[in-house]
Amino acid sequence: MVQRLLIAVCLLLLLSPGVRAQTPSFDAMTAARSLVITMKLADQYKALLPAILLGLKPALTQDRPELERDYDAMMPMVAEAFEPYYTSMVDGIAAIYATNFTAAELRDIEAFYRQPAGQKMLEKMPAISQQALAVGQEIGRKAADDLRQRLTEALRQKGHKL
Repeated sequence: MVQRLLIAVCLLLLLSPGVRAQTPSFDAMTAARSLVITMKLADQYKALLPAILLGLKPALTQDRPELERDYDAMMPMVAEAFEPYYTSMVDGIAAIYATNFTAAELRDIEAFYRQPAGQKMLEKMPAISQQALAVGQEIGRKAADDLRQRLTEALRQKGHKL
C-alpha cells in the first residue's frame, strides 16, 4: 500500500507542470534562433574571443617570443575550434527565449529588431548597458554610504559605541 502511494506521489510530481522543465516547441525554437541571430548575439559572443585570447596569452606564452609567435599563428585554428561554442550559445539563448515567449511573440520581437529603430537599439545597447550599470553602481554606492551613516547614528543613539 505504501509503495503504491509513493509511486502515485512520484508520478504526480513528475507529471505536474510546475515541476517539469517546459520544453519549447519546435516552432518557438525556430523563431527564437532567428531572433538570436537577428539580435547578433553570436556576433557579440565572437567579439569576446580576442579579449579571452589576450587574457590567456601572458600566462601561456610567459613573455617568450618564440611562444608568442606560435600562439599568434594558432589564432585561425583557435577561432575554428571556438565555432561549436557559438552554436551552443545560440541554441542555449534561443531556448531561454523560447521558454519565455510564444513563437508569435518571438516573431513580433524579431520584426522590431529588423526595423531601423530596432537596429539602432541593438547598435546602442552595449554602450547604454554600460552607462546604466555605471549609474546603478554610483547610486548604489551613494545609497550604501547614506544607509551606513544613518544606521551608525541610530546604533549610537541606542548607546552602542562604533
